[in-house]
Amino acid sequence: MVHDPARNPRADPLLLLREMQLRLDSLYAASPAPLWRLARSEFLAALERSVGKRFAEDPVSCEKLEQYLETLHVDDLVLASACMEGSESAWEHFVQNYRGYLRATASAITKGGRSGADAQELADSLFAELFGLVDGRRREASLFRYFHGRSSLKTWLRTILAQRHIDRIRQSRRWESLEPENGEEEKPIPSQIVNTPSLDPHRNRYLQCFLLALSECLAALEPADRRRLELYYAREKTLAEIGGLLGEHESSASRHLERTRRALREKVEECLRRGRYAGDHLGNLPPMSDAEIALCFQYAAEETPIDFRQIFPEKPSWGSGAGRKESS
Repeated sequence: MVHDPARNPRADPLLLLREMQLRLDSLYAASPAPLWRLARSEFLAALERSVGKRFAEDPVSCEKLEQYLETLHVDDLVLASACMEGSESAWEHFVQNYRGYLRATASAITKGGRSGADAQELADSLFAELFGLVDGRRREASLFRYFHGRSSLKTWLRTILAQRHIDRIRQSRRWESLEPENGEEEKPIPSQIVNTPSLDPHRNRYLQCFLLALSECLAALEPADRRRLELYYAREKTLAEIGGLLGEHESSASRHLERTRRALREKVEECLRRGRYAGDHLGNLPPMSDAEIALCFQYAAEETPIDFRQIFPEKPSWGSGAGRKESS
């Protein structure tokens, strides 16, 4: 008997995914998977990793799963999966289109720092990890296994480079003359711990800064743009429903929402780079570098720590004006 996901919001996301055969066929056919010789089973495995990560804790329904699939960077996920599976044509494409980007991005991240001269080394070391090399030896799994398509491949690569750069800075500082308050010599941290993002001691501060900057930038949005974000993220409305509530076509709601997201990201980045936030009453949060800003966005996206229902508290007036177009 097929389960009814509407009655069971905590249904197994992987089971729901496997039942969407026509949707999966459509995604596979529209993707470059055949070009990279990525089998359908391998394509499905990549989607399952992505869906399993996204809905590990959150309830899921067919509608929410469909909305998630619409936001995925499927072509990038396919390329990463094909590289991970050892497709030579996929690797040729990746080398041709991403090696230069990796080196340019590494140069931008390390600019002005002591390790700026090592930008190419930073980029090439990440390239080796993506290929599955450690100390010149092939290992079983590539770093690509951590890419789930929730962001573009370029954004993900930039974030990883920023993390690696900060890891190197912290690791080098451990060998400087730094002593704890008790006078005991600080013990070196094993490299496998240094390179684990979830154990970053600054993670909570980055998240706090991100939320403060996000709140400030949301407050500065135009009312209609803010309302679209609220309806989509906090009320979980579909694009068609948002269009109906705001008196615009579904495609217009989608375009406006994407424009607002891009503008909001730029404003949050500017806010973090400036180092001053409305909620920072003490004024002791310093400006951030591009690498630190990338980590802010990475940590905010990793486990979805943002409760949009708190950012956009429920208003009793919602629904009273449903279907009415906003006056200009």
